[in-house]
Amino acid sequence: MINAAIFASGEGTNAENLFNYFANDPRIKIKLVITNKDDAGIIARAEKHKKNVQIISKAALENYTDKFIEFLKVEKIDLIILAGFLIKIPEAFIKAFPNKIINLHPALLPNYGGKGMYGLNVHKAVIENKEKESGITIHFANEEYDKGEIILQAKCVIDPDETPQSLSKKIQALEFEHLPKAIEKFL
Repeated sequence: MINAAIFASGEGTNAENLFNYFANDPRIKIKLVITNKDDAGIIARAEKHKKNVQIISKAALENYTDKFIEFLKVEKIDLIILAGFLIKIPEAFIKAFPNKIINLHPALLPNYGGKGMYGLNVHKAVIENKEKESGITIHFANEEYDKGEIILQAKCVIDPDETPQSLSKKIQALEFEHLPKAIEKFL
């Protein structure tokens, strides 16, 4: 069985989708939820599904990286899923969990990646550049923002009257469909 941890900073809709998708799957247990915000929506969603929630600040993550890695190893975490986690993962994490940290990005990398490229920021940039399509990228995390090896991409068409909000809904639908499939590749 794979023990997974989800790292998220926001509402946690993708995490909740994963809780439901894998609820009765004996191959994986989502054991932990890690967030950096004590008011993140992910907390209530995780608690509703009886998940262990840990809140860790950016400073604590950076200053106590080794202790946090040790905690994850004690918890026997095999896979880390970054689902809207807005802190860059320290290099020591990447080394401690090689090819075991996957990130969900709301655009087709290598375009529209990097620091600050998340949520509506990405969708605004895609529309302003008059792209014909957008999508999601699920990739391994490495030392650079959004530069790791791609595991899966899925696309959607951008309509002529598309808004960042309407594109966000399309992207979320792709995330809900494809993130579980990408995780299944590890089971």
